[in-house]
Amino acid sequence: MAETTITPLANGPYLVKGSFTILDPEGNEFVVPVNREAVALCRCGGSTTKPFCDGTHSKIGFSAATRAVQQSETPG
Repeated sequence: MAETTITPLANGPYLVKGSFTILDPEGNEFVVPVNREAVALCRCGGSTTKPFCDGTHSKIGFSAATRAVQQSETPG
């Protein structure tokens, strides 16, 4: 099975590559077109094709954090 990676694009969607299944809140599977190397998932909240990106982020001026936040260790 291929490794799955999720990469947030600069002020855009999450790009998901690899083997994955996308479920709705009730556990129903979304149909993902076969033979796709990647799927773009909306993170701006404006897409009309959620959970998939439709490019709305570029029209609404979506701005997102671009770096992973390092968690600090809490003394135990």
